[in-house]
Amino acid sequence: MPRKLKVFRTPAGFHDAYVAAPSRKAALAAWGATADLFARGAAEEVTDPALMEAPLAAPGEVVKRSRGSAEEQLAAAPAPRRAGKPAVSKKSAAKPAPRPSRAALDDAEAALDTAAAAEEAERKELAKRRAALEREEKAAEQRWRTERRALEDARDAARERYEAALAKWRG
Repeated sequence: MPRKLKVFRTPAGFHDAYVAAPSRKAALAAWGATADLFARGAAEEVTDPALMEAPLAAPGEVVKRSRGSAEEQLAAAPAPRRAGKPAVSKKSAAKPAPRPSRAALDDAEAALDTAAAAEEAERKELAKRRAALEREEKAAEQRWRTERRALEDARDAARERYEAALAKWRG
């Protein structure tokens, strides 16, 4: 069973482009649109039976219909410009808004730079302290080894004297 057709409309210059399609995606494809005109509010579904008649007679084909008579379109068009003097619009006559202040951004970037410099200095100080602790640990290990060797030698000499005295005592 074929899908039910809906009629969609989008403006195209002085005309409206109508298409009968099963979905919005199919309507966009028929119009050759690369953007979602429905999301932008530039296209809509049509429910007026008088406007739906011609597109439903030719499903999938774009049917253009003029938006008003030639007189209405000419009346809506902007007034022609006079030769030599450009037309001054109200927007260009008004003073433009001042450029936004960059002070807050500059302050935030300066604070970030200061924090980064402080972090780097602290990392260097920690590295110096770590190196000093490693040197201190190596010196302590050397001192412990030397002390241990001396104590082991003293123990071994005491053991030899004890064993000799014990052997002499046993006879």
